[in-house]
Amino acid sequence: MMRSLFFSVLGYFLTPAGVVLMGVLDASMVFFLPLGIDFVVILMAARDPHLFWLYALLATAGSVLGAALTFWIGRKAGEVGLTKLVNPKRLEHVKASVNRGTIVVASLAIIPPPFPFTPFVLTSGAIGMNRWSFLGTLAAVRVFRFGVESALASRYGSRIIRWMKTPTFEAIVGIFIALAVIGTIASVIALWRGSQRRLKSDTAAAPLRRRTARAATRPR
Repeated sequence: MMRSLFFSVLGYFLTPAGVVLMGVLDASMVFFLPLGIDFVVILMAARDPHLFWLYALLATAGSVLGAALTFWIGRKAGEVGLTKLVNPKRLEHVKASVNRGTIVVASLAIIPPPFPFTPFVLTSGAIGMNRWSFLGTLAAVRVFRFGVESALASRYGSRIIRWMKTPTFEAIVGIFIALAVIGTIASVIALWRGSQRRLKSDTAAAPLRRRTARAATRPR
């Protein structure tokens, strides 16, 4: 049952366009499915071994597009707004890593989930990192990661498909579905709370800004 539910949902992504879409969602701030894009790449390469290289490129394209959107959100939020998007306890560690340079940060994309890469993308945008350098390095790292996965899947595809019919796989699927639901809900709640805090702070600061503006225009 769990396996059929998994594939009924994942089936929408088991197409070339679906690979790109999963890549975009995987790099977004809201969607949460650990190893979701990796699963899609592996399954597609196992089914069509001769096109393993194409699925790696499509996954990379989607991942870079999603990261570009997240980077843009960080750029618009700025360092002040970043505290509303990233856990303050984690933010200092993230900033320290980001300050080490584009290559260091983008190279972290080679680490698969549950490593939280999104805060690094947001922070890179917020502090004004060069977007082309960042996205270019990210693309190279993603091509390597997805290329290795798809190449291995094309080589051992039959074994992977047999393993997917076992009870062990079904148990893993159940865990992934639970994580996806819980993680996505938690992400939405965190973003909503952050937006509410920002709205309240802006509302509270509005009267002071108006008084300051009136004082500046008042004749001396």
